[in-house]
Amino acid sequence: MTLHETLDRLGAMPAFVEAALHEAGAENFGLRPTPDTFALVEQACHLRDLEREGYLVRVRRILSENRPALDGFDGQAVAAARNYDTQDAHAAAQDFAAARRELVAVVGALSPEDLRREATFEGRPITLAELVAMIDEHDSEHREEIERILDDIED
Repeated sequence: MTLHETLDRLGAMPAFVEAALHEAGAENFGLRPTPDTFALVEQACHLRDLEREGYLVRVRRILSENRPALDGFDGQAVAAARNYDTQDAHAAAQDFAAARRELVAVVGALSPEDLRREATFEGRPITLAELVAMIDEHDSEHREEIERILDDIED
């Protein structure tokens, strides 16, 4: 997949999340397919926080530092500490959309040389291009989880 195609997919994720919230209806925002899966409200909050505090920070550090050691993001711990289940799902989705637009704009303006810049993540070297691919993979996982929730609502 080309970078342009990946950025298109990344750019489409916020609309997917917002459409899922509308389809589910507010009465289903807390529905959890399994005990260890995020509910829709938690999905929106997680994507928002990871985008701002994980992905954007990592991209900026790779661009501004020489081979930085990037921090992980414990989504489950953050969700519990911030009480995601009590937050406004639509507001979280809108904040995610704004952060994602920023990420897509930053990455879309990068040169091939910028995309080859390296960092260390989880003990291994990673390029900025590989980080972008990881973001896309993470989105795919959340799309599947959200689609399962929607399927459960329809059943």
